[in-house]
Amino acid sequence: MEGVIVKGIGGLYYVDVDKEIYECKARGKFRHSGLTPMIGDYVVIEVEKDKTGVINEILPRHTELIRPVVANVTQAFVVFAFKEPDLNLELLYKFLVLCEYNDLKAVVCFNKMDLAAEEHKEIGEVLKNVGYEVLYLEAKHGIGVQGLKEKIKDNISVFCGPSGVGKSTLLNSFMGREKMKTGEISEKAKRGKHTTRHSELIQVEEGFLVDTPGFSSLELDFIDKEDLQHCFPEFKQYRDQCKFNNCFHHKEPGCAVKAALELGEINENRYKFYVKTLEEAISRGNWK
Repeated sequence: MEGVIVKGIGGLYYVDVDKEIYECKARGKFRHSGLTPMIGDYVVIEVEKDKTGVINEILPRHTELIRPVVANVTQAFVVFAFKEPDLNLELLYKFLVLCEYNDLKAVVCFNKMDLAAEEHKEIGEVLKNVGYEVLYLEAKHGIGVQGLKEKIKDNISVFCGPSGVGKSTLLNSFMGREKMKTGEISEKAKRGKHTTRHSELIQVEEGFLVDTPGFSSLELDFIDKEDLQHCFPEFKQYRDQCKFNNCFHHKEPGCAVKAALELGEINENRYKFYVKTLEEAISRGNWK
């Protein structure tokens, strides 16, 4: 039987197979191979009795996040607000770089639009021109929430963004207490006074949501300079037109990306963020 791991704790993995939960242990062969099952893994299990079983095979992963530890996430809802808290544009761009690096579709959600001014939407237009989907929400009043909810289907989705922007409001409105099946999965997870908080997948709208915000670390210095430029989708159509094959679109002559910048085809703030990220990592000596 094939299913997806929705929770793991204390060496036990809870596998959803057609909305039935099986409590499984992993075969010893995974320990010997250095492969540990992760939340979000699609697995093949062998059922033993009373909805218990053994994980025989971990199917190939398409993506793998480290914080939170989840496999096969397909999209990220990147939630920000223009006011309360004020928009940190550089932080937003960092989240988008991490989405690109992890091969996640990013849906940018600007919440608390009742506090925003009309000119704030210019930032959304910049992101739309890059190719990102942008939604405007008032989660507290339920405005725009249904459109976001419809995007959950057939995906494993994670919410990410800074504190205070309404991620918890959205998560709670989507999941609902009636859908929180933690207690139904196993009483074993409740034992002990010092239970560790683990991520979990909750089924919503024929898809899954990670029940904790993603990307607890926002450092970008682990990204190679060869890869960084690929985290800016607006560079893609110009990269092959540069004079040098190894162009980093910074100080090199004959750069098609910089030419597009001069023509206003690439947003200046986005490009400045790229250069700043590149130079900061080089100054730390991480790249040669």
